[in-house]
Amino acid sequence: MSDTLFGPDNLPYGLFSTPDAPGHRRLGVRFGDDVLDLGAAAATFGSPHTEVLRAPSLNALMAAGRPVWQAVRAEVRAWLTDETHRETAARHLLPLHQVRLHLPFDVADYVDFYASEHHATNVGRIFRPDGDALTPNWKHLPIGYHGRAGTVVVSGTPVPRPRGQRKPPGEPVPAFGPSQRLDIEAEVGFVVGTPSAMGSPVELAGFREHVFGVTLLNDWSARDIQAWEYVPLGPFLGKSFATTISPWITPLDALDAARVTPPPRDFPLLPYLDDSADGIEPGGYDLHMTVRLNGHTLAEPPFSTMYWTAAQQLAHMTVNGASLRTGDLYASGTVSGAEPAQRGSLLELTWGGREPLELPDGKRAFLEDGDEVTLTAWAPGPDGTRIGLGDVTGRVTPAE
Repeated sequence: MSDTLFGPDNLPYGLFSTPDAPGHRRLGVRFGDDVLDLGAAAATFGSPHTEVLRAPSLNALMAAGRPVWQAVRAEVRAWLTDETHRETAARHLLPLHQVRLHLPFDVADYVDFYASEHHATNVGRIFRPDGDALTPNWKHLPIGYHGRAGTVVVSGTPVPRPRGQRKPPGEPVPAFGPSQRLDIEAEVGFVVGTPSAMGSPVELAGFREHVFGVTLLNDWSARDIQAWEYVPLGPFLGKSFATTISPWITPLDALDAARVTPPPRDFPLLPYLDDSADGIEPGGYDLHMTVRLNGHTLAEPPFSTMYWTAAQQLAHMTVNGASLRTGDLYASGTVSGAEPAQRGSLLELTWGGREPLELPDGKRAFLEDGDEVTLTAWAPGPDGTRIGLGDVTGRVTPAE
């Protein structure tokens, strides 16, 4: 298993069903090209956590807290790698291609941030070529907005082209119809396990106690709808129609070897965001992402360049006393690097649609019906291994 992205140092969690029992959803752990039936294995081995591992979603395990997360991870690793357990565990392994994967947890709330300086700068230059690329607040707080939890879907779910108001340049009034500037945003999502009480902010050091794991995320965006609606209150219909996540949630502990120091900050941060203090572990992650359109590589965004970290985003999200709920999902914002081939959206890659991409199957400024977008990523693991994050794929279908 040393040559796989899903070996014993990874062990991401998911939810699956089988053809003979399509209505019976079961927790699983990916191990290579197989899925371990967690509930069945836990019962066989007499695990004290069998009840939460037989639940029909990850929420019960996520709500159980970090000590349980660590204990379960240690149990699963032992079942799969210890010579005395491997033969028994093998009875509960199912080939990945024979199961159907589902949205692994019930999404409570969804927040999207805007944490890449390179992305924010590019967008600012596209829309405000004669003004400052970054707004005055950008380097003082992680900017975000509250999204729509009900349209978070699992990888493989078709994405119908959204309809809405859009105002073509030079036209006196808006038009209504399918978006003509449908885009992607390559992001990383963080899944909250342990809730918090209303009125109790979560400090930077509390990140590991509350965040269960990580997922790749594509926050689909209708740029023309967004451009017409977003002043003065921000994104709404241009963003709320679909957000795709992986069926696999990678535990935070699997990414310990990928921890890195974030980029230097240009201004001193307020105390609740200051991660330079002693005892605060590095908040960045060295995730290597790839964006593909119809199988063709578009970009390779580096997550290590993100200005704001997930721990800072969590602290900011709760500093006003807002509570966390099990199943809350918050996203990094589009991941883009300094180079053109590292941009995580078509808006940037085509510079607002003015420079279409030349691809083997034709030019693209924005997405066409039938286009399929796939996000993949890996991170450094222990002893030179690699940790894979579950793929995220979505295909655009015509407006309904």
